[in-house]
Amino acid sequence: MKKHSYGKGEKIYVAIDCIIFGFDNGTLKLLLFQRRVDPFRGDWSLIGSFVRPNENSSDAAKRILKEITGLSNIYMKELRAYTDVDRDPGARCISIGQYALIRIDDHDEKLAEKHGAKWFPIDELPPLVLDHEIMVEDALKRLRAKAQFYPIGFELLPKKFTMPQLERLYAVIFQKDFDSRNFRKKLLSLGILEKLDEKDKTTSKKGAYLFRFNRSKYSSKEKKGFSIPIFKNREIL
Repeated sequence: MKKHSYGKGEKIYVAIDCIIFGFDNGTLKLLLFQRRVDPFRGDWSLIGSFVRPNENSSDAAKRILKEITGLSNIYMKELRAYTDVDRDPGARCISIGQYALIRIDDHDEKLAEKHGAKWFPIDELPPLVLDHEIMVEDALKRLRAKAQFYPIGFELLPKKFTMPQLERLYAVIFQKDFDSRNFRKKLLSLGILEKLDEKDKTTSKKGAYLFRFNRSKYSSKEKKGFSIPIFKNREIL
């Protein structure tokens, strides 16, 4: 087959930047690393890489996540492309943002440390390079919109969790407190949570009952369409 060429067009790089969220000790966190190349060597950055010639953007994002966390088959969605001409002083570079949700307990901590990666509470982030702070804010907005229609606890909470842990997750994402009794009632009304005959007694002698998500029931509801009934004003991106 004859190969065709577009001539001597200028080189433009395509990068993937991953906004990796985790939830730990009641805090929403973001995985960052110190940049190892110029410009901005040593500054804090989202975890990313250039797209290789044999990859599409999704494959590149999966490779990056696997290299840094050791995880595959995790929740990851494309955010948007960042195309400002002067966004990167190193070269003309378009970046495609991908946001991911992982269970911190599941990732390979030593592998992340090997790459210089570190978890930061979302409200205690260091200054980030380039337009990465904009990417993080965009990802948070998308996460809040998604959380109104998708039980994000699937990806961020342990497989067994307490109702206070679930409520805390939503509280830190939306930066607001919920009425505990109302929150519990409405989440249970969805029919996607299973109460277990086990308790978490790490915070009190009485303990709190553990729950887990029922994926089959959620999948059934997802196909029909539903929303999580704890939000009055919906924000859809």
